[in-house]
Amino acid sequence: MCSRKQAIGLAKSGPHRTCERAIELNANFALGHFYLGIGLSLDGRHEEALKAIETGWRLSPRDPRASTWLANKARVLYHLRRYEEAIETALSARHIRPHADGSLVLAASYAQAAAALDAVRKAGVLNAIGFNYRRLPAVSLLKRMVEEGAVGTVRLLRATWLSDEFVDPAIPFDWRFDRSMGGTTIADLGSHLIDMATWMAGGIAEVAGQSETFVHERSKRRVTVDEASSALVRFESGARGVFEMARTAVRRPCDFTIEVIGSSGTLVFVYARLNELLYGEGGDDPGLYGMRTIRAEHESHPYARNWWPIGQGVGYGASFVNHLGDLLERWPDGPWEPDFAQGAAVQAVCDAIERSAIERRWVETREVTDNDKSFLTESRP
Repeated sequence: MCSRKQAIGLAKSGPHRTCERAIELNANFALGHFYLGIGLSLDGRHEEALKAIETGWRLSPRDPRASTWLANKARVLYHLRRYEEAIETALSARHIRPHADGSLVLAASYAQAAAALDAVRKAGVLNAIGFNYRRLPAVSLLKRMVEEGAVGTVRLLRATWLSDEFVDPAIPFDWRFDRSMGGTTIADLGSHLIDMATWMAGGIAEVAGQSETFVHERSKRRVTVDEASSALVRFESGARGVFEMARTAVRRPCDFTIEVIGSSGTLVFVYARLNELLYGEGGDDPGLYGMRTIRAEHESHPYARNWWPIGQGVGYGASFVNHLGDLLERWPDGPWEPDFAQGAAVQAVCDAIERSAIERRWVETREVTDNDKSFLTESRP
């Protein structure tokens, strides 16, 4: 019996051998070169991957899957740190394909996100970004209840995301530890929190952030991303909030929470129980003091009608299915949401938190959107 490491190696090498054998039988098999490139890229062999994808492109430049090929080429260029070429290639993919999704956005900064937004607006195409957690029934129900006044006027919003992804100091260096590749904890975990928060409570006016990196070197290379960050936020409405995100939380595999506190009630979503909401209503009978549990599975709840009977629940994958269903339902007239405009707005908040942590002061998001990007070249404290 082979070890787990050997099994993973065999799993990775198998597709390579299949593609290489197909190319041996027919050197002009464009799809074989393309899939070989994807496999090599997933294995970290990006230079070889680029050559394979480019060979497939030369063999079949009019292939109906051309936009997908270019999208994967853009990702490979991104990993090779050839950023300008990556952006140009991604934009070429958008021109080929009539609509764009967030998987083609290579945004390590607000400036890049704004450029992507400008490109799709000029092209006049529908566009969307993959903030999939909105599509969990319980999260969508939370949003609806806030809109319907279940908590009164929103006063506070608390959001946390804790992961143990970076706990082991022996994890080797890869793109996730490189700020220029967009691998920050603020952008990776925090972006989803910021999206859900602004979706429910409106735009964010200013932030005060702090960040820390606990393991400063991996594989003899300097780590340039935060491993844990938090921020105080002030919403444009006047509501206040707190965000916390960390990839160094021992035994926290993927734990996030959203809590909205208003003038007359509280709503809480906990990802570990993703089919439920906790709700406390200020007008309840004092004898029933506390939080009630709502199972977001009734057919009157968002998305629930299209899934299982009450009691069965949904999982992580349902968020993607629901998102795709919304896009298809609104095609070709639109609108799609969240779109690149929301993605750029979220990235602006991420950049503002980073700037605040570096400069140790409150930062308004408009300081980022006004195109002052000098802080991106500064060192993390």
